[in-house]
Amino acid sequence: MRIVARRHEGYAHDVELEGHDLRVDEPHEVGGTDTGPRPTQLLGASLAGCIAITVEMYANRKGWPMTNCHVAVHFIRTPDKAESIERALTLSGDLTDEQRARIADIAERTPVTLTLKKGLTITTTLLQRPASRAAPCSRLPARRDGPSSDAARR
Repeated sequence: MRIVARRHEGYAHDVELEGHDLRVDEPHEVGGTDTGPRPTQLLGASLAGCIAITVEMYANRKGWPMTNCHVAVHFIRTPDKAESIERALTLSGDLTDEQRARIADIAERTPVTLTLKKGLTITTTLLQRPASRAAPCSRLPARRDGPSSDAARR
């Protein structure tokens, strides 16, 4: 997976990821233009989205009557810089207590959840200034040793 961010204006950056485009930015109070979500909001969105998709796929595969899964994620940073994430799931449908417990267990083991819980290695390579607008990361060799090696590089 290759993700590339390019400066748009101020702190705003346009991000390209496998055929999708989005903008990240910072709020006005820290000097941004607030034209997109903050990077930490995208981290929370990735977690919430991964949980919702994974548990829906699981419930569908099992034929369970889950009609909706609402996932709320709250990213917390304390004044001493400690960080944590609180999650809340609301499941709709005529599910048994056992099915609800199993879905909660699945939510603990989604790909994004596991990555965040165990941490990951991030490697940074400083490249020479590109001569063109070509993505500097395009000169990095593609990693072929599995999905756990995929990392966005700045």
